[in-house]
Amino acid sequence: MNLEFFTFILFLGAICAGFLGSLTGLGGGVVIIPLLTLGFGIDMRYAIGTALVTSIASSSGAAAAYIKEGITNVRIGMFLEIATTTGAVAGALIAMYLDKMYIAIIFGCVLIFSAVRSVSQKTENVDYSAPGDKLGEKLKLNGSYTDNGKVVDYKVKNVAGGYSLMTLAGVLSGLLGIGSGALKVLAMDTAMKIPFKVSTTTSNFMVGVTAAASAVIYLQRGYIDPGLALPIVVGVLLGAFFGSKILPKANVRKLRLLFSVVIFFLAIMMMYNGITGKL
Repeated sequence: MNLEFFTFILFLGAICAGFLGSLTGLGGGVVIIPLLTLGFGIDMRYAIGTALVTSIASSSGAAAAYIKEGITNVRIGMFLEIATTTGAVAGALIAMYLDKMYIAIIFGCVLIFSAVRSVSQKTENVDYSAPGDKLGEKLKLNGSYTDNGKVVDYKVKNVAGGYSLMTLAGVLSGLLGIGSGALKVLAMDTAMKIPFKVSTTTSNFMVGVTAAASAVIYLQRGYIDPGLALPIVVGVLLGAFFGSKILPKANVRKLRLLFSVVIFFLAIMMMYNGITGKL
């Protein structure tokens, strides 16, 4: 396979990854890494380095738009970023010395968890204005946003629990090169009782910084290949753009179910190839 054709195939695969990632909220990284490792036989660590660069690029554009709309809680994002960046650096360092078999098994488990979370999310009636955590008040994490012309006030709860889950999300992000969106939503939406729109947009704001922290480690070790990363980044951004246009008209529940089945299959393949030493 010549270089031009290889780059073109990578570009098309990245468009599909970005498209599916934006429709389901799981991000393109969960498709990019299996695509590179299972589809093209690329070393696991190079695939992770490429996925981290992609996360930085895709997060930056969306984060700016959400901040401008006033939905993202920057203060919560900066506070939890301490946890995710610390975890991300630790995860990246662990990845340098951990056998690829174990990385593949952990990656498969996280994919299965993300797929289950994606299809099992339920809307809960939560009183976001109920008294919150004292630590949240001291750190001034409480906030408000406008939803369909109505101002929604919310008070943050269980700050310590959310911080702990964010540290774990950071470790997995640095170790596996994915945004760990399922864990971040679990931390903010489920543990801290932050409104879904705020938690998802704030999580998106954090992804780029978290990825950048661990990408430095991969760059120093030579695991980021510009020739590999460039078509992937451009393709994922293009795919995410198309996905965002189709999302309002799509049946998200069915899409998530279909994508979760695919992710589950990829997870089993990653774990199998890791155990048998084919990665």
